Amino acid sequence: MTDLIEPFRHWTMFGIAVIAAAAAVSMALIVWLRPWLIRYALARPNARSSHRTPTPQGGGIAVVAATLATALIAVSITTPASLATLAPVLIATALIAGLGAADDIRTVAVAPRLILQTLAVAIVIACLPSDLTIAPFLPWWLERALLLISGIWFVNLVNFMDGLDWMTVAEVLPVTAGLVLLSAFGALPPHGTLLALSLFGAMLGFAPFNRPVARLFLGDVGSLPLGLLIGYLLVLLAGQGHVIAALLLPLYYLADATVTLLRRLGNGEQVWQAHRSHFYQRATDNGFTVRRIVGRVFAVNLVLVALAVISVQLQGMGAQIATLVAGLLLVACLLVTFSRGRG
Repeated sequence: MTDLIEPFRHWTMFGIAVIAAAAAVSMALIVWLRPWLIRYALARPNARSSHRTPTPQGGGIAVVAATLATALIAVSITTPASLATLAPVLIATALIAGLGAADDIRTVAVAPRLILQTLAVAIVIACLPSDLTIAPFLPWWLERALLLISGIWFVNLVNFMDGLDWMTVAEVLPVTAGLVLLSAFGALPPHGTLLALSLFGAMLGFAPFNRPVARLFLGDVGSLPLGLLIGYLLVLLAGQGHVIAALLLPLYYLADATVTLLRRLGNGEQVWQAHRSHFYQRATDNGFTVRRIVGRVFAVNLVLVALAVISVQLQGMGAQIATLVAGLLLVACLLVTFSRGRG
């Protein structure tokens, strides 16, 4: 028994150290960068904003830098052989963070923005194991093409959903915690677990600055790379045969952003333009406070994490589909609540 307990204790302590290091680096960088962000990256409120006073954006610089640095060091210490796999992901993340920073300071046109996003996602997909398959019934090239399209959408939907204080915190913390929890069942490779731990810690360090009323926003420099990193981790999870769990963890973001996109397309709107029609944005117009919105999102995400764990533990496709149906019903209830208001 001791032979089993000691390795578990060692990895638990190391995981806590990774979280603490990422949180400390993230917080320190934010404190250091904030005066510069106030001067050069101030987000001024407009008709589509959820904030009322000019607020600095660009906190994602600290979150991304802390995540990449901590993950790189942690992987170097524990599984250096994984560096060759992780390095392209970190490079692609830095690339898309640079795109986000440029867009935060001076708006980048749609075409070059989409081209660079596609390049970053393509780099990540190219470094996936050649034998990784999510839908074995599809040709390999078609699955990779669908992953590319899905990756671009996921990067953008995280960006679209980052429009309320603590919203992305309420999403990323449960999702990354869920990924770490599932890794205990062998659902992620070691470098994926360390990356999830690093991202959890970095977001934890950012959270105090973004709590309502926020003193700092992530900005595109944070939301775009967060979408890329979480998308990569979810693909790794699905590649281990846990497709249902990979759908359940980000289900609220997927549902809100996708339903909103389809509704806007149906109305003939220009979907690349900023708007205030996401369900969480409609909730603010319907009388919900920011804390009530993110509190409900966070609570739903915790249940989705539990359902994801159950789906990994259950045997049989019928039982797994039942967890997905339960998650869909839960998220649908939240979307309906947001769209109807408190009354």
